[in-house]
Amino acid sequence: MVNVTSVIEHPSFHVEAGTAVGTAMRELELPNKGADAIVCVKDAEGNLRDLSHVPDTAGEFTPVPANSPEGRSVIRHSCAHVLAQAVQAEFPGTKLGIGPAIENGFYYDFQVAEPFTPEDLKTLEKRMKKIIKSGQRFERRLYASAEAAAEELKNEPFKLELIQDKGNVDPNSDEATEVGAGDLTAYDNVNPRTNEVEWSDLCRGPHIPTTRYIPAFALTRSSAAYWRGNQDNADLQRVYGTAWETKEALEEYQLMLAEAEKRDHRRLGNELDLFSFPDEIGSGLPVFHPNGAIVRQEMEEHSRRRHIEDGYSFVTTPHITKADLYEKSGHLGFYKDGMFPPLQVDAEYDAEGKETKPGQDYYLKPMNCPMHNLIFDSRGRSYRELPLRLFEFGTVYRYEKSGVVHGLTRARGFTQDDAHIYCTDEQLEQELTSVLDFIISLLKDYGLDDFYLELSTKDPKKFVGSDEIWERSTDILQRVATNSGLELVPDPEGAAFYGPKISVQARDAIGRTWQMSTVQLDFNMPERMNLEYTASDGTKKRPIMIHRALFGSIERFFGVLLEHYAGAFPVWLAPHQVIGIPVADDFSPHLEKITAQLRKRGIRADVDTSDDRMQKKIRNHTTGKVPFMLLAGARDVEADAVSFRFLDGTQVNGVPVDEAVELIDAWVKERINDQPSEQSLAARR
Repeated sequence: MVNVTSVIEHPSFHVEAGTAVGTAMRELELPNKGADAIVCVKDAEGNLRDLSHVPDTAGEFTPVPANSPEGRSVIRHSCAHVLAQAVQAEFPGTKLGIGPAIENGFYYDFQVAEPFTPEDLKTLEKRMKKIIKSGQRFERRLYASAEAAAEELKNEPFKLELIQDKGNVDPNSDEATEVGAGDLTAYDNVNPRTNEVEWSDLCRGPHIPTTRYIPAFALTRSSAAYWRGNQDNADLQRVYGTAWETKEALEEYQLMLAEAEKRDHRRLGNELDLFSFPDEIGSGLPVFHPNGAIVRQEMEEHSRRRHIEDGYSFVTTPHITKADLYEKSGHLGFYKDGMFPPLQVDAEYDAEGKETKPGQDYYLKPMNCPMHNLIFDSRGRSYRELPLRLFEFGTVYRYEKSGVVHGLTRARGFTQDDAHIYCTDEQLEQELTSVLDFIISLLKDYGLDDFYLELSTKDPKKFVGSDEIWERSTDILQRVATNSGLELVPDPEGAAFYGPKISVQARDAIGRTWQMSTVQLDFNMPERMNLEYTASDGTKKRPIMIHRALFGSIERFFGVLLEHYAGAFPVWLAPHQVIGIPVADDFSPHLEKITAQLRKRGIRADVDTSDDRMQKKIRNHTTGKVPFMLLAGARDVEADAVSFRFLDGTQVNGVPVDEAVELIDAWVKERINDQPSEQSLAARR
């Protein structure tokens, strides 16, 4: 996470009708250079506005500094315009797609004759620097009508499509950068000396005042893309970049990217022989090799123990089901695009091949909750059984577009550590509090300890149930999240169709944020599936349902931990916990006796008896991230001792064998997440 300087929160200021915001702001003497430079403002409704904005009525406006999340987004979107201007200057005839700001950067899509090369990106960067240095102004312009916009952009087919589709653009989509609610507008890049328009683009804005407010940027890569993300549409070239409020912030981000590349779980998975994605199986469907399967098993076993301690009951459900179940639950109505196509089975035909009995559609399950509901509904339930906590390591299948599949963190087949809790109205708030506490404590067991919460609320275009139920559900989750003491960030319209949710976001060792656990409140699915329990007064009542996935998925959590630890898993998770390395072959039997003792205690220990020299063995096992390397030479054998070598290169010599075994056993049993070292081992002796 890049945060070179702290963000200064400025108080709002008053602007009279007919006065440009920037003009009214001058007397405040706010900075216009550096990390604190004011790049735009926010109005009373929370809308971002240009500094050139002239309000029709008097109002309050809040300055937005460059180093704030919103300020960075505006800088990046403006930089995307500069990129597009440079592309059309260097590659005449290029057609424009869209160019939104995204997390930590921006992109712009182009239709070009040939794919961009690394040399092309360098050429574009040079052109962009000239544009930025010239100090071109960003000036907003209102189109008189859609027809006027279409006439101006008649040679830009993708812009024309957006104009025609204006009323149907998802406000949360990247296309909304160009068109959306309100007027159709363009932004002109104006030469400050001649006042001539150098370049224009269809855009809603806002933008920085001039290109000089882009002090640091870099183009990072190019790739193939489809227009509007649909593989049936035109092939485009997407150029990615990043932009920051200072050169220092850019450099820090680039260092983080370099570290992230070293930690990429796909690369580490191959180097450490943990998992692979065979083409013969298909995109997004991983297989775990023995090393990876050990780590996964340890992850699951610890989670299983903790769930049993916390009163969960384990269930298992099939991977496939008739379509009727997902019709009833609502998933086919709201989630069909994310499901694999149906399989039609059980049809019957006569001798001539004519269908005499229609088949039934079966779907690979995308979610476990409808099946858990069937388990709840398999017999009558009493209030005395509630809360009922059903838990499953349930494998699900979701049709992710090939362009978004990304290793273990975005797969098509994965296993959720999925729980569904059924409780009474009176139990709800306490149960939610307990669930959140359980999640945080279990994530800490695996070495994550920097969290914040995100509250996702109703999408008005995609929900079931009454507004009253949604409002009540949201209020309860808000209260539970606030009482947790963790930072709470709003996620407007981010909930699934059946209820609001809390997401636990975790920051890893290099400051990146990962969505981990979700806690989703659901008053609606019990209604749709007619779930009931008998209350203390003998009446039938609906249970309240809590959806809860702690890891998100085993595969994704595996990938997150792999990157968090840069491949060096804590000893209790490591596939190879101890390796014996003899100084010479004569000392192997001594190490064999030690590793045999460790294996009896359930510790994964072996001796390297290969023909490699000792130093090469140490290098190999350091690269392989084995946390305990035990060395033995003549002095060790004579003293019935062993020497420790650690991943950081430190060493402890001559530790008595019995003490060494106890030290290793305790390190594993206590599930210490720090890597052992000379210093940490000394502290335990």
